[in-house]
Amino acid sequence: MPVQAAQWTEFLSCPICYNEFDSSGHQPISLGCSHTVCKTCLHKLHRKACPFDQTPISTDIDLLPVNCALLQLVGAQVPDVQPVSLSSAAEVEQYEVCKECVEELALYLKPISGAKGVATLSPSVLSRPMQRKLVTLVNCQLVEEEGRVRAVRAGRSLGERTVTELILQHQNPQQLSANLWAAVRARGCQFLGPAMQEDALKLVLLALEDGSALSRKVLVLFVVQKLEARFPQASKTSIGHVVQLLYRASCFKVTKRDEDSSLMQLKEEFRTYESLRREHDAQIVHIAMEAGLRISPEQWSSLLYGDLVHKSHMQSIIDKLQSPESFAKSVQELTIVLQRTGDPANLTSLRQHLELLANIDHNPDALAPSWEELEHVMLAVKLVVHGLVEFIQNFSKKSHDIPQPQANNKYKTSMCRDLRQQGGCPRGTNCTFAHTQDDFLSQAVLCDIFIAIVGLYMHACTCTFFPNLSYLPLTTDLD
Repeated sequence: MPVQAAQWTEFLSCPICYNEFDSSGHQPISLGCSHTVCKTCLHKLHRKACPFDQTPISTDIDLLPVNCALLQLVGAQVPDVQPVSLSSAAEVEQYEVCKECVEELALYLKPISGAKGVATLSPSVLSRPMQRKLVTLVNCQLVEEEGRVRAVRAGRSLGERTVTELILQHQNPQQLSANLWAAVRARGCQFLGPAMQEDALKLVLLALEDGSALSRKVLVLFVVQKLEARFPQASKTSIGHVVQLLYRASCFKVTKRDEDSSLMQLKEEFRTYESLRREHDAQIVHIAMEAGLRISPEQWSSLLYGDLVHKSHMQSIIDKLQSPESFAKSVQELTIVLQRTGDPANLTSLRQHLELLANIDHNPDALAPSWEELEHVMLAVKLVVHGLVEFIQNFSKKSHDIPQPQANNKYKTSMCRDLRQQGGCPRGTNCTFAHTQDDFLSQAVLCDIFIAIVGLYMHACTCTFFPNLSYLPLTTDLD
């Protein structure tokens, strides 16, 4: 029976015995399927197959080289020479070049602290998605054909993510928000803020989840009437734009009627909030991609949900919408961005390496690369990742550290009743209500969406950012 694989951050210890890898009894051996197990546990297997996915181990375990990249990360002694059985001396030389590239890249995963066998990865150099993709590459067994196929795919994935990171590094987050919502509105759609949008979608679901068919006008009026008690700014126009967004996402089955309004019925696969919301989010991401915008999962989570909890959800949507041509298009977009910014870090020199990675066949059934092709890919990956790190360290004005929400992210929006009625508050500075007018303004952290597009909409009162806008000079009609 297959064993459950460990979390990807636990790559410094054996996933079977949980001992940290070392150079003696627990040497890390990577298999062709990219799972890494200590040599002691491999010798104890009852059948010669990976304990996680049951992939047969075709090479004798004692002939598989130790993963030196992992040994150097745990501070163990790395063997000077490891004989490998390959067809020619040229292949051995190319293998050594590829191995050295992987070992150099692995140094970016050097843990700064952590429990035994678990890496606490430094977020200051590479983002978490980049670190995860590096872990995938580090666990590839290059002497196995399947391992080389996986290494090439991992290299392509690293290159594609590097381009995205570089584009994000050159973008202004506030301008990005403005451009996104402008693109959404240009398509006759609208996003009303995390709280209001969620309620609007749930009301659409309430009206149609039983298979009912309503005209667009009736559906919009129903949602507006239910929303206006909590959100006075809700209007037929704004809710109509939300319905249009769902229509663009093909969530409705439309029945046309002669001389009367068409009827809209939710398709069966979208009659739960989770499925409807995912399709809604995917449509907004698709609009952003059409507009040439690159937005990180953390930014998406903040924009659409007002938190950072949904970044994995947004990452899965982004991955699903990626096409084989996306990488090449991203390289072209990066070239345009660099021309506009002057390219002080000389990132244009990476273009040929990125194009090489973009041309890799991503098909799972693709032929295994030759040793020469693998060597070129590994050298290209090393150069582009190094270029990204150099840019972040020397030229970037941003940090990959995403600000975490404060422990108390409910800002003070009303006066303390005890202070008002009794003249004093027993909770003192720990009180969650305001004691003076200064308490409102001193804690005011405005939502970046609001800052970027003042006048398009405001968050509702459940926004995790400062919601009390009565102190702001706001005169724009929200409808």
